[in-house]
Amino acid sequence: MAAKVLAIVLAGGEGKRLMPLTTDRAKPAVPFGGMYRMVDFVLSNLANAGYLKIVVLTQYKSHSLDRHITKTWRMSTLLGNYVTPVPAQQRRGPWWFAGSADAIYQSFNLIYDEQPDYVIVFGADHIYRMDPRQMVEDHIASGAGVTVAGIRQPLSTADQFGVIEVGEDGRRIRAFREKPTDAVGLPDAPDEIYASMGNYVFTTRALIDAVERDADDKTSKHDMGGSIIPMLVERGEANVYDFRDNEVPGSTDRDRGYWRDVGTLDSFYDAHMDLINVHPVFNLYNFDWPIYTEQPPYPPAKFVHQWGERVGRAVASMVSPGAVISGSLVENSIVSPKVKVHSWAHVDGSVLMEGVEIGRHAVVRRAILDKNVQVPEGAEIGVDLERDRQRYTVSDNGIVVIGKGQKVEP
Repeated sequence: MAAKVLAIVLAGGEGKRLMPLTTDRAKPAVPFGGMYRMVDFVLSNLANAGYLKIVVLTQYKSHSLDRHITKTWRMSTLLGNYVTPVPAQQRRGPWWFAGSADAIYQSFNLIYDEQPDYVIVFGADHIYRMDPRQMVEDHIASGAGVTVAGIRQPLSTADQFGVIEVGEDGRRIRAFREKPTDAVGLPDAPDEIYASMGNYVFTTRALIDAVERDADDKTSKHDMGGSIIPMLVERGEANVYDFRDNEVPGSTDRDRGYWRDVGTLDSFYDAHMDLINVHPVFNLYNFDWPIYTEQPPYPPAKFVHQWGERVGRAVASMVSPGAVISGSLVENSIVSPKVKVHSWAHVDGSVLMEGVEIGRHAVVRRAILDKNVQVPEGAEIGVDLERDRQRYTVSDNGIVVIGKGQKVEP
């Protein structure tokens, strides 16, 4: 008989480092890749794997996230399947979630209702493909209390990650440390470390016991990675799962093992640029393991005008339904639905979210424009960064970011 599995997606993140994109929405609800929201990637991985009982724990500015999940992620109720957003319910007292472990603690009723053998706890704000079945099978075979997904990274980058240090067997976790400066390489690769992907598989009893113990500790930060995993490591009940071993149907040699934490504006921008290579670093065109999302009834994208230099064209770009490229040039960019780029405008290396409108003769370079931003005729964005810094957000790497509803001056 197949093991009973409940999936819990942690989607309460505030996403402060993604401001202004998170000014009006939770981080997992931030649009990505033209058509999608960040949360669609973890939900698609779970759905493709056949894990169809999914709860999404929400908290911060969750309305657009709740609406997206409710409208998009509908399962067969006949078979008892569901994807449902669950806000902080204050079941344990008059307070919100104090951390990701407290979110689980306040949501024990969801586990008790389903009575699963195993609980998947995944984050909602990473861009990747993964077959969770293989990780669950590995966890069951190991007999561990928890299995933590680890992705190999250079030892020199250890101070950027939560680092999983393993014993000589390469499986049992002996230490779990946040951004160490003295990390030790892996037994089979001394120049590599395991970075935690924020994805866990628990045996249900081990999860409940650890979270209950943590809830009683008044000094704890009540965090899954910072509190629960170290507790199970100390008890010798934690194993690592090497993401390198995960085989996703339809993946290519180039995009196999891709995972990106898009927690900053620069990493968010870089992840978009990974989509548009001729041979993408992350391939959205894998039809064997699709990324699902809402598909509104938009018409196909349209490219119009061919008079001299007034030619509507897009090169090395992804253009979504409902977009109109009119007598303008779009290069190396992501164009979301209902975007309009008017004549003689030039967009290069940019991410245009839904409803953005670029006026005639405008120039937009290395920028992220949130929903419905209107760029007036002749305006320039990303041309003079010093000027842009006085008006907009500019990332460390010089990406100009304009939030939803923010006025763009000529």
